[in-house]
Amino acid sequence: MALTIKKGDTVMVRTGSSRGTKGKIVRVLEGGKRFIVEGVNVRKRRQRPRKQGQKGQVVEVAMPISRSAVNLFCDHCGKGVRVGALVKGTHKTRICRTCEREI
Repeated sequence: MALTIKKGDTVMVRTGSSRGTKGKIVRVLEGGKRFIVEGVNVRKRRQRPRKQGQKGQVVEVAMPISRSAVNLFCDHCGKGVRVGALVKGTHKTRICRTCEREI
């Protein structure tokens, strides 16, 4: 099965505390089931000092978000939309289901 959402795509979060937030996909995990989106689902992690004399610190780390919690963002519609496929000969492109334009 081909992925409908890929690394570098802009998505809009549908559910959770970050609902309505737009972000770019930084990494795809678990065969497309989970994504790391920049600025979304950020958690604080405590980091131990690595070298002697160095201080420990609190680092903000983006955690994965489920595929079902995001929609691909359409620039023409200005919102998160469902994705369809349009086949032209041997070339397959992704289209917005609302406005029928290429994403």
